[in-house]
Amino acid sequence: MQQQANNPLHGKTLEDILNKLVSHYGWDELGERIRINCFNDSPSIKSSLKFLRKTDWARKKVEDLYLSTSFGT
Repeated sequence: MQQQANNPLHGKTLEDILNKLVSHYGWDELGERIRINCFNDSPSIKSSLKFLRKTDWARKKVEDLYLSTSFGT
């Protein structure tokens, strides 16, 4: 537990993060900000989660965008 004390993402699921980003930006702007096909080609939460769970660099970009957005703090 001590390791998570300073982790701003602690307790947030990837699905929650993605849903907030999609609600805030929409798929089009999210696809512009993070250029990955799952956001630009027939996007869905399910397909995006599948990709992000397998692809560390893309997940990091999503998490970084979440943290840099006002609701990420």
